[in-house]
Amino acid sequence: MSDQNEMVNKGDRNKIYFLIVVILALLGTNAYLYFKDRHQSQRFVTVNTEKDRLKLEVEKIEAELDKVNAVNLTLTEKLQEEQKLARAKIAELKLALQNGKLTQGDLLVAQKEVKELREFVKNYSDEIIRLEKENTSLRTERDSLKEFAYTANQKAQDLEKKNTALKEKVKTGAALKAGNVQVIAYKVKNSGKNVEVTRAGTAKKLSVSFTIVSNQLAQKDYHKVYLRVFDPAGNLIADGENMFEADGEQMQYSSSTSISYNDDNTSYTMDWVNPNPFIKGIYSIILYADGFTMGRATISLR
Repeated sequence: MSDQNEMVNKGDRNKIYFLIVVILALLGTNAYLYFKDRHQSQRFVTVNTEKDRLKLEVEKIEAELDKVNAVNLTLTEKLQEEQKLARAKIAELKLALQNGKLTQGDLLVAQKEVKELREFVKNYSDEIIRLEKENTSLRTERDSLKEFAYTANQKAQDLEKKNTALKEKVKTGAALKAGNVQVIAYKVKNSGKNVEVTRAGTAKKLSVSFTIVSNQLAQKDYHKVYLRVFDPAGNLIADGENMFEADGEQMQYSSSTSISYNDDNTSYTMDWVNPNPFIKGIYSIILYADGFTMGRATISLR
């Protein structure tokens, strides 16, 4: 009986041992599956987190590229080509990171390309900034040259105005001025002899005599002298085709002659024959030379 009980107890113990082994195996399996699932979950979270980080990094790089290109700068063909390549790489990375399933190997490749792209955009940005500084320097130099040219031009214009004014002063100062201007009326006899008269009815011509005031600025040469005669009513007696310029105006003249000026107190005479009968009253004459009024005089005829 005792032997039988020992056999039963021994069989129960074996079953208990087997159950313990089975339970331990199940626990080990569950633990393995738990840790495996946890590791995969953590790996999935890590992959997604890195993917989101890379997406954000690519967007930052693209924003930086847009910021650089906002500079108003004409790009060289090389820079245009580099920008095109950078845009293409950004689009490629965006598309890759939008893929729902990325392996660790894919992430490593993407990380490398993002790093290269970041370095490229930095170098590209530095080049744009360098060119912008060069352009700013060139614009400053250009503006400085413009200002210098404008100032030089203004000075040249002012100098020209001063020279013109000086020439006018010299021209005015060098113009001949008449002295001792006298007017005498004559009648002409059949013999050709001139007889001084004071009556309008017998007068045929006027004789204007004058000297030249000494002027060291005046050119010692031939000078054209113009005579204008006005009747008592103030009408100019002149041929419409006889024109000259004096005192800044175009004028008609009654008669003209050339005189040789030597600054030696020479007396000069101009004769003017009236194409019309003389009338009673005061006749006025004006002499011009070198573009300016030279002298005036009057004569009264009865």
